[in-house]
Amino acid sequence: MRAETQSHIEKIRKSLTLLGQRLGMDTAQHRLEEFNARVEDPDLWNDPARAQKLMRERQALVDKLGTHEAIRRGLEDNVELIEMGEAEGDTEVVAEAEAALADLVKLAATKELEALLDGEADGNDAFLEINAGAGGTEACDWALMLSRMYVRWAEAHGYEVDQQDRSEGTEAGIKSVVYQIKGPNAYGWLKSESGVHRLVRISPFGKGTRETSFASVWVYPVIDDNIEIEVNAGDIRIDTYRSSGAGGQHVNTTDSAVRITHMPTGIVVTSSEKSQHQNRDIAMKALKSKLYQMELDRRNAAINEAHENKGDAGWGNQIRSYVLQPYQMVKDLRTGHETSDTGGVLDGDLDGLMASVLAMDLSGKSRAEAQATD
Repeated sequence: MRAETQSHIEKIRKSLTLLGQRLGMDTAQHRLEEFNARVEDPDLWNDPARAQKLMRERQALVDKLGTHEAIRRGLEDNVELIEMGEAEGDTEVVAEAEAALADLVKLAATKELEALLDGEADGNDAFLEINAGAGGTEACDWALMLSRMYVRWAEAHGYEVDQQDRSEGTEAGIKSVVYQIKGPNAYGWLKSESGVHRLVRISPFGKGTRETSFASVWVYPVIDDNIEIEVNAGDIRIDTYRSSGAGGQHVNTTDSAVRITHMPTGIVVTSSEKSQHQNRDIAMKALKSKLYQMELDRRNAAINEAHENKGDAGWGNQIRSYVLQPYQMVKDLRTGHETSDTGGVLDGDLDGLMASVLAMDLSGKSRAEAQATD
């Protein structure tokens, strides 16, 4: 067996060990049986919010057990195929099994990182806010490209995407958009995207010149019942208005909206749903999420640094560059991770970029240290 294949096997085994530890394999089956018993309680749905929370927790455990078993089985099956292929001199079977192991290494590494998303709000849904920055019409078009990129990433991961607010650009694209991304670990993954994103390309608006555009992306966790944030009624102003705009095939949109302004901090949130009551509820959740994010910033030095350097969406503040001309490259400036597959990234293939930031955060390295070792 080749040394590279042996290395892949060892990496997968290490990932399985960590996944098993984080999952608590010794008690996982017992916990699943307890969940199943509670789900069968006929009184469970008397409290829909509690029932939904229980169902999410149960499904999360089922998914983690399934992932662990799939990786374990994939490892065993492909090792067996390699051994059989080598014994019979079947190089084609060996090559296919080795390629499958190489893919399994990537999957196991991603799931290993995901298992370490154990922050207070990492498992929660997320609000994703995109704002066009410096660059005029070019920046508005760039903001629209980013919104498409994140919607595609979310859909590829089975997340539900609800559009909360949208402001159209004057000539093209969008000035801003806010989504709620619903699914396990949505915030844990998306939190790595907060910052300014820079695009370099040939202008598609008839100029024929190379243009640089900026847009900011900010991510906040949706606050659930386990986290309490109190908001003084005297500190907020609530305005109602009507809005409209294209939402896309997979995005929920309506014509009415609520705007809540938190006067002590200047935070403004909006929501456009089907009823005033629903609008207020969603907007209040968004406000609490941003207030909670501020508290997280105070607790976490790395996040604090990012927000202190937030500044304008322009030169000097970017976390990631997307270069389409004169060459093809997407590079995360915090970790040095880069790829020439710009089309794939803009179509939502963000896992490698996100994982590099999560790995840096888990290693405890600062941005400067990560760049120095690149």
